[in-house]
Amino acid sequence: MIAEIAVALLVSGLNIGLHAAMMPLLMAVHQRQLGRDVPRRTGPWLARIMVLTVTMLMAAHTVEVAVWAAAMRLVGALAEPDAAFYFAFVSYTTIGYGDYTPLKEWRLLGPFAGMNGVLLFGWSTALIFQILTAAYRKMSRGPDLS
Repeated sequence: MIAEIAVALLVSGLNIGLHAAMMPLLMAVHQRQLGRDVPRRTGPWLARIMVLTVTMLMAAHTVEVAVWAAAMRLVGALAEPDAAFYFAFVSYTTIGYGDYTPLKEWRLLGPFAGMNGVLLFGWSTALIFQILTAAYRKMSRGPDLS
C-alpha cells in the first residue's frame, strides 16, 4: 500500500506541476487577446477566446491522463497494459465504468487519479470563469471606436 500511495502522490504532484506550468502560457495568450481592442461584433472575439482557453485546457488534461497511463503501465497496474490509457481516462474523469480494474496491489491508483482529475478540473473551471469574467469586463467598456 505504501508503494501505491507513493506512486499516486508522485503522479498527482507531477500533474499539478504540469497544470501550473500551463497557467503562464494560458495567461500570456489571453493577455494578448484581452489587450486588443474589443471589436464591434464581440461574439466572434469572445468565442475565439473561449475556444482557445478550453482547447488548451483539454490538451493539458489529456497530457495529464497520459502521465497517469504511463505510470500505470510502468508499475504493471493492469493485467492488460494496453488498457492503461483508457483506465486512466475513465478514472481521471471519474466516469469509472469498471470494465477494467487494476491489480489488487495497485487498486488505489484509480481513486487517486479521480481525485487528481477532480481537483484539476476544478482549477480549470476557475480559470475559465476568470478569463470569461475578464472578457466580459472588457466588453462592458464597449468597442474602441477611434
